[in-house]
Amino acid sequence: MGAADAGEGSSAVVLAGGRGSRLGGVDKALLVVDGRTLLDRVLEAVGGPGRAVVVGPRRDVPGVRWAREDPPGGGPLAGLAAGLRWVTTDLVVVLAVDQPGVTRATVDRLLASVGDTGAVLVDAGGRPQWLTGAWRADRLRAALPADPRDASARSALGPLDPVLVPALPGEARDVDTPADL
Repeated sequence: MGAADAGEGSSAVVLAGGRGSRLGGVDKALLVVDGRTLLDRVLEAVGGPGRAVVVGPRRDVPGVRWAREDPPGGGPLAGLAAGLRWVTTDLVVVLAVDQPGVTRATVDRLLASVGDTGAVLVDAGGRPQWLTGAWRADRLRAALPADPRDASARSALGPLDPVLVPALPGEARDVDTPADL
């Protein structure tokens, strides 16, 4: 089942197009943590590659629908807009590829918490993790600016007033530098 025809339930948009500049240009999606790539880990968390649209350069991963923001490198909201074009489900999970602590249980908690608009993970410091959430797809589309390039996720998604879901230890950790690995 492809993300575009997932029908019931939810699908996912995985943001995997970053430059990895703080990692020396390394492709974060292909970094290995505990024997699996970050992309494999996030695809497992959303229920498999057939439920996901991955936004970023195409990689050798079967069963995934690939999308690309225009222009490439336009930021996470541009990536989200590109991925949402392929989503036909009412609910959509949005995840950045660089959070190895996000699991299927994390995704299930987010989906169970979606209110009228969405739910986002909140780190131990109380900061919403705008790229780790579950959303009503129509509300998410309506919140995106006409030109999402380089727009802030907080400025676009914050007004939706999503349900805040406290992160369990390690869930909100991301990989930005070699020390984060």
